[in-house]
Amino acid sequence: MDNWFTIEQIDSDTFAISEYRHWEETHCYLLCGKQRAVLIDTGLGVSNIKEIVDGLTKLPVIVVTTHVHWDHIGGHRYFEIIAVHEAEKDWLSVRFPIPLQTVKNNLMCRPCDFPQSFHIDEYRIFQGIPQMLLHDKDSIDLGERNLVVIHTPGHSPGHCCFYEPDRKYLYSGDLIYSGCLDAFYPSTDPEQFWMSVRKVQSFETEHIFPGHHQLSIPVSIIEKIETAFHTLSDAGKLEQGNGIFQYENFQIHI
Repeated sequence: MDNWFTIEQIDSDTFAISEYRHWEETHCYLLCGKQRAVLIDTGLGVSNIKEIVDGLTKLPVIVVTTHVHWDHIGGHRYFEIIAVHEAEKDWLSVRFPIPLQTVKNNLMCRPCDFPQSFHIDEYRIFQGIPQMLLHDKDSIDLGERNLVVIHTPGHSPGHCCFYEPDRKYLYSGDLIYSGCLDAFYPSTDPEQFWMSVRKVQSFETEHIFPGHHQLSIPVSIIEKIETAFHTLSDAGKLEQGNGIFQYENFQIHI
């Protein structure tokens, strides 16, 4: 097995599986209950994430998807049960919204120490039929552990965050992280992005687990991001094409 992934234990039955050797620094999360486990996202697909998961749990695994972007569904092909929000089921099963060559260019646009087994010519975007469709406020029972779906569109139409009420964990995908928050693609919506940030503000959160970059970020970043969007809206700049706006620990690209 190569050392592409970094495993960090969050608590006794929660793990972050990260791809720090790529500029995206994508995080996936393995949550183990008493009866089943959930894997939130599967990363770039550069290396076999299932080998890592199998080394951490023997429970049956359900993959739940924050959103159907190439850097979050790369390892979906290794799993039998996949869940996506209903708004993006066609992205997974019919047509991915970004051309393969564009994805390859993004994957390779910065120097990276890929595993020897990885060959860009063989890289494909996962396409398949989801076995489960997610909806806002759905609850996923892992056995003495529950995960709540929060539909948070803006970065993509079917973007979801996931929340654990008992632990007050928020798995925030590409809605909240320390880095450049993207709302400039044709399939994004800056107004919805802002409303989704406001939505997760209403949840009592003690720990945020983001989709990219720095793993440990303060909960206060949610309020700072909401304030930034609010300020942009008041200034009439919450429209695509206005550029990148720099803040203390993040950027917003509109």
